Amino acid sequence: MIGSVAASRYARALAEVVLDPASGLDARDVETQLDKLEDLLSASSELRHVMYSPAVPSAKKRAVVAQFAGPLGLAPKVRNFVYVVIDHRRMHQLPSIRQAFELAVDEALGFVKADVTSAQALDGRQRAALESELMKVTGKRVRMQFAVDESLIGGVTARIGSTVYDGSVRGQLDALKRRLATEA
Repeated sequence: MIGSVAASRYARALAEVVLDPASGLDARDVETQLDKLEDLLSASSELRHVMYSPAVPSAKKRAVVAQFAGPLGLAPKVRNFVYVVIDHRRMHQLPSIRQAFELAVDEALGFVKADVTSAQALDGRQRAALESELMKVTGKRVRMQFAVDESLIGGVTARIGSTVYDGSVRGQLDALKRRLATEA
């Protein structure tokens, strides 16, 4: 979930830069770079403390980022964006900024994100069929993320924004139970 209006503003600004054809950047590569930075921060409580602490000067934080920018593969524009985030004391919002960036890019490119949960892992044919159906329903291209939940018994659920498409056996049984309760 997006953390704040500020995170959305930073994300939209980055998306504008990245999606400009003259930027030379690929939006999915930038997402990966932000993921790597976020993973590095998650893995080290010391680094998190340095980057999130208001007591540490921005110049020192920038120097730290400069040291690992190369090994992480941060593009210069991404590194500079992180510097802006540091200068405005928003590093603690990096996860929210990354999520909002992904949404902004998807929106600009005409994609919707679908969180798909199934009772068992779906094969390529099943994924393609599901993607085709979701594209028909939404009228947009779909970027799916998959998870397995054995409690569904069978079938699939897909969440796109606040809408849930429930084709699971558990969902069908729950609907039957509700219908029988109202008829009794």
